[in-house]
Amino acid sequence: MGDKRKLIEPEQAKVSLSRQCQLLGLARSSWYYKPVAVDPYELHLMNLIDAQYTATPFYGIRRMTAWLATQGEIVNHKRVARLMRVMGIETIYPRPKTSLPADNVRRYPYLLKGMRIEEPNQVWSTDITYLRLPQGFVYLVAILDWFSRYVLAWRVSNTMDVSFCLEALEAALREGKPQIFNSDQGAQFTSHAFTEQLEKEEITISQDGKGRAFDNIFIERLWRTVKYEEVYLREYGNVSSALRSLSDYFDFYNHQRLHQALKYRTPAAVHFGHPG
Repeated sequence: MGDKRKLIEPEQAKVSLSRQCQLLGLARSSWYYKPVAVDPYELHLMNLIDAQYTATPFYGIRRMTAWLATQGEIVNHKRVARLMRVMGIETIYPRPKTSLPADNVRRYPYLLKGMRIEEPNQVWSTDITYLRLPQGFVYLVAILDWFSRYVLAWRVSNTMDVSFCLEALEAALREGKPQIFNSDQGAQFTSHAFTEQLEKEEITISQDGKGRAFDNIFIERLWRTVKYEEVYLREYGNVSSALRSLSDYFDFYNHQRLHQALKYRTPAAVHFGHPG
């Protein structure tokens, strides 16, 4: 993939911004994203929730509210629920069925229970996570191969619109094609535009049970790794600095980081069949 540390530098006159984004595999529009601006106190609460949820994804709304109280933040559980919805967070246990899906949204069964994952491109999965910034936040989506843990594509957006998920999917499909594609039941992944793209490629669709984050366990582990090894150690000044730093990190993750579960090989070595 080459050295990406020199990419996406606006001050460089030799390489245009469009070309730098092309080399990096990012939509040019993402370079100009502004983080979602929120009230500073709510941003503080969201950052606390993000860190605690990363450590304890089984915390529901009331337990998260109680935990915030131990940190000196006395807030109503309805406020916590609203913030968790904005962040795209779901707890891992099924919740009461309080609403019905829209008639035009297709649901797909979860196909991975008990399945032996034996080769690259057997199963890919995707998810969206909250990414904190000093003056707000953005969303990060990634597509991961279950067998190799290789991150096939990632994108950043300041909205939860399906478009940045589709960009990631299209980029991943340039790397190969899975037999099964798994996601949660988020509106982005149940949308006609997203499922139509998978069906056009004759890819079998699998979806997590509602509220069951552990159905997509490998990407949940990826988020924990990315946040503990990258996001929480950085102070991104803006979206562009986050893009640069995340690009370096995912390059390191794929090509240099040794995974115990992979017998201390890198995801790239396993995904592309290098010996080791």
